[in-house]
Formats: sequence, C-alpha cells, structure tokens
Amino acid sequence: MALDHGDPGDAPSTPPPLTDVESVRRSTPAEEARTVAASTNIATLASLTTDGDPWASYITYGLLDGSPVLCVSRMAEHGRNLLGDPRASVSIVAPGSPNDPLAVSRVTLAGVVESPSENELDAARAAHLGAVPAAKYYIDYSDFSLWILRVDRARWVGGYGRMDSASAESYAASTPDPVSPHASDAVTHLNKDHSASILAMARTLGGYPDATEASCTSADRYGLDLSVATPRGNATTRVGYANPIDDAAQLRAATVELARLARR
Repeated sequence: MALDHGDPGDAPSTPPPLTDVESVRRSTPAEEARTVAASTNIATLASLTTDGDPWASYITYGLLDGSPVLCVSRMAEHGRNLLGDPRASVSIVAPGSPNDPLAVSRVTLAGVVESPSENELDAARAAHLGAVPAAKYYIDYSDFSLWILRVDRARWVGGYGRMDSASAESYAASTPDPVSPHASDAVTHLNKDHSASILAMARTLGGYPDATEASCTSADRYGLDLSVATPRGNATTRVGYANPIDDAAQLRAATVELARLARR
C-alpha cells in the first residue's frame, strides 16, 4: 500500500508551553533568502532554450546588493540561452550537513538578466571576482559576459515545513544574517559545555518548566532555537536576546545574558 502523510491526528502531538512565552523575533523570508544567497558562490541556473525548454546549469556568482552577478560564455548553452531570453532563475543551497539534504536551507531567485549599466560595470565585475577569484583567468575573454539577475521574487525553504516567498522590494531592502552562517562552532560549544544553561533557558524563558533535556539547534541575530524533551513529548522553542546582535563575536555576550536571566 502506498504511504502518504496520513491523518494528522495519527501523528505525535507537540506539547505546548506550560508558561507564557515572550514572542521572539525571527528573520523574515527576505532576510533568510539574503542569508542563503550570501552563504556560497555556487548555484544552479535555470534558463530557456530557443525551443522554450528548461535548461539547468552549474554556475558561480557574486552578489551586488543581493543581485547575483553571473559571468558566462556564449560558447556555453546557458550563455546563448540568456542572450535569447533573459528570463532566468538560480537555485542556491546553503552549505550544510549532507546527512539530510532536504533539511538544508535553500532559495530560488527568479527574474530577468541584464547587462550591467555603465555605472554598475566596475562594481559588478568586482562583486563577481570577490566571490570567484578564479574568474580573473577568463572574465576578460571576449566570449564571456557579465549578467546581473534582477530579482523579481525569492522563494526560501528552510527545511521541512518552513518556507515562504519574498517580493523583490523586501528582498532588496533586507540584509544577510551576520550571525547564523558563523554560529555552528558556538552552537556546538553551547551544547557541549553549557548544557545546564540551555536547559535553564528552555525551562524559564522557553515555556517548558518540565523540560528534562534541551539543546541549541541554531543561533541567529535575534535569538536561539532550542530542541526540548519533556515527559509530554518533544518540542521546539525559541529564546531571544535583549537586543539583536550584528556580529558573531557578540554571540557569547548575548548567550551569557540569556543564561543569567534564565537562572535568575
């Protein structure tokens, strides 16, 4: 018999918090999309052939104010495709654990490609070279061209059950998270050396006073995500810093303050 998601009533229920929990700010879909786009220099480009067929290609890119800057050759099929039809999208996957690829954040940026304007050309060239240093060997070849993908829409997927779209305006106005791409070592350190503090946060700040175990799963500019085990089942919760932080170096002080509040 084919399996499906089944009746939601058959799934294990997630225990709700037992105490009131202060609402903690999360990154917007646009911020999430900008963060993924800034986390790597590799993407899959989707272009259209002269017959209108989809064509996927492995490419590199830089970013100019969040817009991917591509450097492609007319000798490549995707280069000829862009010359014939400017509609395109790129799919970008954030670096992450290969154990479960579908749990890794990714984003699709869709729009049209354009040649950089005269005022943009130097900045676009520098953006691509800054992200792809090896491009210095071919960027000036006559068959290569720079393209800027003007983003009309961003679709972010943060793993199972976490996804949303962002408009061109909100994507352009957002900035990448300065903390989450550099937080893996700090998260490992918190779980290894400060597990008692994480448990206290889950109990007193996260709404689960009956928590028996807790671990930090991620950190960003606004707070920490926690995984919690209770006698009622497993849950997730979130605790926020007193103020957003704008550098990974500030993460230690922010988590020390959370630990102090949790133990107060």
